[in-house]
Amino acid sequence: MPTGTHRRQGGRRVFSELDVSGKRVVIIGAGRGLGAVLARAFDAAGAHLVLTARDESSLDEVTRVLTRRPVTVVGDVRDATFAEDIADAAQSAHGGIDTWIANAGISPIVADVQSMRSEKWRDIIDVNLTGVFRGVQVAARVLSDGGRIIVTSSVLGDRPRSGLSAYSVSKRAIHALVETLAQEVGDRSITVNAVALGWFDAGLGALWSDDRSRGDEVIDHSALKRLGTAADLPGAFLFLASDAAAFVTGTTITVDGGYSLL
Repeated sequence: MPTGTHRRQGGRRVFSELDVSGKRVVIIGAGRGLGAVLARAFDAAGAHLVLTARDESSLDEVTRVLTRRPVTVVGDVRDATFAEDIADAAQSAHGGIDTWIANAGISPIVADVQSMRSEKWRDIIDVNLTGVFRGVQVAARVLSDGGRIIVTSSVLGDRPRSGLSAYSVSKRAIHALVETLAQEVGDRSITVNAVALGWFDAGLGALWSDDRSRGDEVIDHSALKRLGTAADLPGAFLFLASDAAAFVTGTTITVDGGYSLL
């Protein structure tokens, strides 16, 4: 029947729009935790990867399990020229960049505002906010038209917790950065979005899952009554990197198992 044929054709078209195979993808902070999960997911989806981390050995561990050899760049997002080094490496290896994923971040100490030392505050802001700024600033300049910028954020940007002030501030500021940059590069069909993560059993969430009382508190506060797993993470990033998300920009997709609802 004609309608059935139309639906099947439409299904194939949507599936192809979700395809990221062949796309040139930079993942900052890919050496461990959630960044390593993203590296494996984009590799399995057929992307050409440029992976970065501060520690060369952690990058080596990630690359050993990938199906194709990525370009790796070792360095610190706090270094003023690091983002330029990444862009140069991607240009040399792949002729450009289609997607820039700003995922580097440091897990905060748990300290209230009154007792936090200013140097620790500055360290968290320098990595989680200024480091992201430097990266997306370069990405906005070198990305191909129609490119993607995706920033890893957190539900703590909108729902701060006591003891996590610097981390929460850095993530709330990310949302403003994403919204501003999306307006500035939209005329080149470049999209800029954030993914606000809830509590996962890796990265920052591991600090809570390793502490029974804290882990139970987070789980009780989530609609799905569990922490996120590696399988829960990549979908939003793969979608935002694909052609299916061409009309999605300046927004934050929340992946938190319903933590924000309660």
